[in-house]
Amino acid sequence: MSGLFQSIGRKMLFTLDPEDAHSLSIKALKTGIVPACKPNNDPALRVAVAGLSFPNPVGMAAGYDKNAEVPDALLRLGFGFTEVGTLTPVPQSGNPKPRIFRLIEDNAIVNRLGFNNEGHEAAFRRLHDRRSHPGIVGVNIGANKDSSNRVMDYVNGIRRFHSLSSYFTVNISSPNTPGLRDMQARDSLKELLGEVLEARDGQPGAKRPVFLKIAPDLTESSLDDIAAEVSLHPLDGLIISNTTLSRTGLKSVRDSTEAGGLSGSPLFARSTIVLAKMRQRVGTDLPIIGVGGIDSAATAIAKIRAGADLVQLYTGMVYSGPSLPGDIIKGMSASMKRDGVSTIAALRDCDVESWASREIPA
Repeated sequence: MSGLFQSIGRKMLFTLDPEDAHSLSIKALKTGIVPACKPNNDPALRVAVAGLSFPNPVGMAAGYDKNAEVPDALLRLGFGFTEVGTLTPVPQSGNPKPRIFRLIEDNAIVNRLGFNNEGHEAAFRRLHDRRSHPGIVGVNIGANKDSSNRVMDYVNGIRRFHSLSSYFTVNISSPNTPGLRDMQARDSLKELLGEVLEARDGQPGAKRPVFLKIAPDLTESSLDDIAAEVSLHPLDGLIISNTTLSRTGLKSVRDSTEAGGLSGSPLFARSTIVLAKMRQRVGTDLPIIGVGGIDSAATAIAKIRAGADLVQLYTGMVYSGPSLPGDIIKGMSASMKRDGVSTIAALRDCDVESWASREIPA
């Protein structure tokens, strides 16, 4: 399927505007014309994280299914979990178009979408309608661009989706909402985590895990501050990382200077270095989801060896097609059997020191 996509499907989709191609892919998943992946039940790939049991460690990152339209269709592609959003309390259109740019020579994307989404209520209705379906579906929550109280936007997200989410991601790492990354500063982070986790703990029923998603463009001292603050709160994990503002080492000339966050293959090294450095800082107990540049079984395993418990992808599927998650899972199983590894968790942290010793790229 991946070869067929790359030879025919990708060429057709890439004749379209990137946002039109994205909308078309959502419609295709809704109609069921995208073939489901044959379930992979390899017990070696099962992972227990934050009280949840994941059938495999590969997830769809937030940003694709912004409005919770196709979570179950994504799970049928082979993902062990999926994450909807980013969702803001009030609908917003995001930044002016054009705002997505393909850097084909780099297998990368630049976007400056700006949390475009239909708001809490539309997503709530869809998640409520699929509430009896199996599968792990996380909810990525954010703040409206013009909000007068961004912390309360996150609190409202916790309250609204607590009964329907498998876990939450608090996204303060997008570069496309002015001032949002400032919430990673220690004083701001202290207030945010305190309010969000208090709201979570005040909800009835099972306690939902909360992950904090951080940027890959942080300094060593900023990583120190985040790790120190995280240690003072009952946070369930980190997601490392979002897109980068860096353009180091790109081959593409066209559109590479467009404003926005860069994702895809060029992000792999930077995001993996930051992941390993944070693993060293937070210790072995706190779960971490690794994101950035995953497009194969080899890159997924490398993230885990660098300190991730789970991984997520998005841009890789833009370039390789809907069979990618199934191909990655199959490749991970084969790699582990070849190397005599009995469980994917046994690979975690094997290469932390090697990755963490590297400088964060400029």
